[in-house]
Amino acid sequence: MTARLPVLPTIIVLAAAATMVALGIWQLGRVDEKAEMIAAYQQATAANDDVAFPVDGDGEDLWFRRSAVDCSQVRSVAPVAGTAANGQKGWAQRATCVVGAGSDVAIVDLGFSRDPAAVEWSGGRVEGLIAPGPRLVAGPPVADLRPLAEPDPADLPNNHLAYAGQWFFFALTALVIYGFALRTRNRKRANPE
Repeated sequence: MTARLPVLPTIIVLAAAATMVALGIWQLGRVDEKAEMIAAYQQATAANDDVAFPVDGDGEDLWFRRSAVDCSQVRSVAPVAGTAANGQKGWAQRATCVVGAGSDVAIVDLGFSRDPAAVEWSGGRVEGLIAPGPRLVAGPPVADLRPLAEPDPADLPNNHLAYAGQWFFFALTALVIYGFALRTRNRKRANPE
């Protein structure tokens, strides 16, 4: 006598596994897309022309380009984990600035320090590179701070291949567990106690 598969659980497991495989395939497609994006950012770092700092949205199309902001009012300065240009670990002094005469806000990494205390800074013009966030990484630094490591597109993760592998593994795991569950169910039916 052959055991019948339970219809609804089988449909649910197969649908879930198919969805996981589809997500894995989608992540595989993102590998090349992300590599192209990183290559475009590498080219952007070589551009000499300044762009306006993006005060609206994430400004992703302007990352790693040179820009400047005029910080007319400093709302706050706070230390965040940072890396100096020489690779030393410590604190990036991050300011939240009102830009120009309006109410637009920009985040500016002023420079590097080993001291975690927030620095005193009254504002002014800051030049540098636009980093993800967006935030402006000052170059040269201001407020008597040391230079921060410049934002590098190579630091952006391209881990879509790993994500694809995870989705394929999840699909395989679901099918294997369901197979074990069916085998246990069939053994119990074949050998009732």
